[in-house]
Amino acid sequence: MAEVVDNFDWDNVSANAFGGNYTAEQRAEMEQMYSSTLTTVQEEEVIKGTVVGITDRDVILNIGFKSDGLVPLSEFRDLPELKVGDEVEVFIEDQEDQNGQLILSRKKAKIKQAWKSIYDALENDTVLEGVVKRRTKGGLIMDLDGVEAFLPGSQIDVKPIRDFDIYVGRRMEVKVVKINAAFDNVVVSHKVLIEKDLEKQREAILNNLEKGQILEGVIKNMTNFGVFIDLGGVDGLLHITDISWGRIAHPSEVLQLDQKLNIVVLDFDEAKKRISLGLKQLTPHPWDSLPADMGVGSKVKGRIVNVADYGAFMEIIPGVEGLIHVSEMSWSQHLRNPQDFIKQGDVVEAQILTLDREDRKMSLGIKQLTEDPWTRGDFATKYAVGTNHNGLVRNLTNFGLFVELEEGVDGLVHVSDLSWTKKIKHPSEVVKVGDRLDVVVLELDVANRRLALGHKQLEENPWDTFQTVFTPGSVHKATITEKTDRGAVLELPYGIEGFAYPKSLGKEDGSQAENGETLDFRVVEFSKDDRRVVLSHSAVYNQQAEEDSRASKFTKKKPAAGAAAPQGEGKVADLKKAEKSTLGDLDALSALRDKMLGNEQGAE
Repeated sequence: MAEVVDNFDWDNVSANAFGGNYTAEQRAEMEQMYSSTLTTVQEEEVIKGTVVGITDRDVILNIGFKSDGLVPLSEFRDLPELKVGDEVEVFIEDQEDQNGQLILSRKKAKIKQAWKSIYDALENDTVLEGVVKRRTKGGLIMDLDGVEAFLPGSQIDVKPIRDFDIYVGRRMEVKVVKINAAFDNVVVSHKVLIEKDLEKQREAILNNLEKGQILEGVIKNMTNFGVFIDLGGVDGLLHITDISWGRIAHPSEVLQLDQKLNIVVLDFDEAKKRISLGLKQLTPHPWDSLPADMGVGSKVKGRIVNVADYGAFMEIIPGVEGLIHVSEMSWSQHLRNPQDFIKQGDVVEAQILTLDREDRKMSLGIKQLTEDPWTRGDFATKYAVGTNHNGLVRNLTNFGLFVELEEGVDGLVHVSDLSWTKKIKHPSEVVKVGDRLDVVVLELDVANRRLALGHKQLEENPWDTFQTVFTPGSVHKATITEKTDRGAVLELPYGIEGFAYPKSLGKEDGSQAENGETLDFRVVEFSKDDRRVVLSHSAVYNQQAEEDSRASKFTKKKPAAGAAAPQGEGKVADLKKAEKSTLGDLDALSALRDKMLGNEQGAE
């Protein structure tokens, strides 16, 4: 084994020894040359490297460090023609791993460079190019050199996009509109690039736009009120009323999305850049094609296109409509809602009532196709006064009810003609709408189309009999059914009602008769024509007092003791005196009764 010499002096080594041929200047130059081949690198830094070798799995790169680095060959798929000597950028992940190997990554270098390009693009408003990777909710995901960016559906094109899948795999130019550094989110837009190009086209179109000009456009959007048409950089609105001369509920009935069509410019606002377009104006108006022999009285057939509160519109031909007013739908006077008679979509026949070709207006009638019942020859005979009928209750009012005897023939039953005995305040107490009611004709006025009907007249007037029962002065049992400040309503036998004033409700004990009590009442007044019976309870016991007082006046007086009257003469004198006194008392009582009744009626 060789012996180790301490403190070896290299300077004394002969020039023939190893390295002895270099001078100090040469040695310094060589050291400098060697050190220049090595570079100082920092981790997480992007640096250029030279390909010095390619294996089946890795690419060997020289970055000027003390050792070469390895990068997986899979990271160079975008460079199929990679060869030794090419320079590429790599990212330094680790200067030396546990095996002393330099770890590099081209993928991370590309991502870092991509983020730098993205920030530069946002700052300098430059354009980037990427590939659409996949579709996502609300838009597309793009690959910008390894960085995923979101392209919203509204930023793909100036017109709405309905199928995002057609863009998957395409290369597109975009602009960065937003960066969220905290979440590494990038939002891009392709629409802004198109809008810049369209702005010039829009200005050119608006400068040359004129009313009446015919243009070609593409339907880009459809709504309930119309469609928006792309005129090549500027949009115009084709309102639903300007699509067709006929009525349509939605533009989709006659038009389709992405459809090309010719339209005419109706109006435009240069300041607001609003353009109104028309389609139906390119075709002749349907009113001009109406037959010349069509006029008032002609029968036409068509479809109901709209029903309003006041009537219905019937379309004879597309673009030509006539109004059927609710009053012209039926001879009946009770048709108030057209929906009860006609429905949208119905095909009906009508007669032309008025026709104005200049103003393009037409009124129609349906009831004119049937005979007016009031003008029939047998009408006066069928509904003569005294004839009985059965009708349908159509309407109730405060003063009576209307009964429909047949379609178009109505009559009024006054509330006073519903019952002989009851005082009816409102017809709803007796009948309701939709009921059938027997009636008799009371009056007939064909000229004014008026028919007066009665219901109670179907029975005999019971007041002819009541006149013999409820004679003035007669006493009857009655029940108080209603009591107010004005008096009390009484229920008498046979179902009739009577009335008593408050002063007549006093009892003999000084109290007042109350609601629900059944007492004796004396008839004070009876009116057959007015169907009125006035009664009084106080008159019952007052009349009894009068009768008792009258009986006491007729009692025969006995002569006083010891007084002798001439035989025969005294009897005649007493008889004459008695007769004179009795007749006088009767006259006085009669006058008193009449006075009391007169005062009571006067107070009432």
